[in-house]
Amino acid sequence: MADILATPQQAASRQAGKDDQLRVLVAISIAHWVSHFHIFVLPMLFPFLKQQLGVGYIELGFALTVFAVTSGLTQAPIGYLADHLGARKILLIGLCLGGCSLIALGLHLSYPWLIVSAALLGLANSVYHPANYAILSAHMNDARMGRAFSIHAFAGFFGSAVAPAIMAALVATFGGHGALIAAGAVGPLVALLMIAVRIPDASAANHTASAADTRKPNVITPALFVLTIFFFLLSVSSAGIGNFGVVALMSGYGTTFPVANLALTVFLGASAAGVLAGGFLADLTERHGQVAAVCFAVNAVILLVVAAVNLPQAALIGAMGLAGLLSGLIVPSRDMMVRNAAPAGTAGRAFGIVSTGFNIGGIVSPLLFGWIMDRNLPHWVFGVSVMFMVMTVILALVTERNPRATRSA
Repeated sequence: MADILATPQQAASRQAGKDDQLRVLVAISIAHWVSHFHIFVLPMLFPFLKQQLGVGYIELGFALTVFAVTSGLTQAPIGYLADHLGARKILLIGLCLGGCSLIALGLHLSYPWLIVSAALLGLANSVYHPANYAILSAHMNDARMGRAFSIHAFAGFFGSAVAPAIMAALVATFGGHGALIAAGAVGPLVALLMIAVRIPDASAANHTASAADTRKPNVITPALFVLTIFFFLLSVSSAGIGNFGVVALMSGYGTTFPVANLALTVFLGASAAGVLAGGFLADLTERHGQVAAVCFAVNAVILLVVAAVNLPQAALIGAMGLAGLLSGLIVPSRDMMVRNAAPAGTAGRAFGIVSTGFNIGGIVSPLLFGWIMDRNLPHWVFGVSVMFMVMTVILALVTERNPRATRSA
C-alpha cells in the first residue's frame, strides 16, 4: 500500500536504493567467489607443483598449513583494520595481494616462493569475511539481510565447486605457470570491478553518528567468544565429511569410488542449495540459534544412522543429500547470529574474530580425522562428526538465550 501511495519521486528513490543494494550484493558476492576460488588454486596444482619443484606431498601440505595458520592468526587484526581504515580499502588490498601472490609464484616458481605465496594467500583470505560482512551489514536492508548473507555464502560455495574445472582448463590451455598467473589475475581484475561500480565503504552508513556513538565498544564479548567456539565446531563437523567422507565410505562401508564420490557431490551440492533456502528462513525469524540447533540436531541423527548402518546406495546418497541441505540451511542464520551479537560499528572485527574459529578448525580437523583413518576407524569419521554436531546444537541454544547485543538502528 505504501508503494501505491508513494509519489513518483519517492518511488524512484526507493528503486534507486534497491538498485544500490543489488549492486553492492553482486560485487561483494563476486569477491567472495574469488576468495574460495583462490583457496583451491594451489591444491588443484599439486601434481604440477610436485613435478616442477621435486618435493613430496608433505612439503606441499606444509604450504596449506602455512596458509591456514596465517589466515587464522590475521582474521581478528584484519577485522580491526576493516572497522578503522575502511572495509572497502581492506577488501581491495586483499584482492590484489592474493592475486599478485599467485602471479609472482607463476613467474618465479620455487619452493620458497610457494611458502611465501601460501602465506600471502592466507593473509589475503583473512580479508574477505571481515570486510564483506561489514559492507553488507551496513548497506543491505535489514528485512532482506538473511537472503543477502545467503547469496554471499552461495557465491563462495560456487567458487569452491568450479575451481577444479577452471584450473584444469587453465592448465590445459596455458600450462602450470600460465594457470597460476591467470588465476592470480582474477584478483586485481575484480578489484578494478569494485572500483568501477563504486562499492561504498561500511563506514559510509555511519558518518552521521553522534559524538556519544563514537566511543569504542568492547568487541570481545561473551556472545562472540561463544560464537567463535561455535564456528570452530561447525568447521570440524563439516570438514570430516568433506575431506574424509569418500575414503571413509570406501574403506568402512564397501562403497565403490563412484558411489562414494557421488554421495559427497550430492552432499556439497545440497549444501549450496540449502544456503540459498536458508536466506529466506533467516529473514522469517529472529530465532537464528534455534534454527541452527534444530537443523544440526536432525543432521546429527541422519549422520548417526550413516555411521551405524550400512545403507543401500540410494538411501546413502539420499541421506547425504539431506544432511548437506541441513548443513547449508544454517549458514545464513549463523551469520545473522554474529551480526546480532556485534556491537554497532564493529561488524568487521566481529566477523574477523568468529572466523578465527573456522581457521582453527581447518588446522585441527585434518589431523583429527587423519588420525582416525590411520587407525582404520572409518565409521568414526561420521561418528565424531556427530559428536561435534551435538556440541554445536548445545552452543547454538546457549547463544540463543543470550540477550541480543545492542545495535544502532
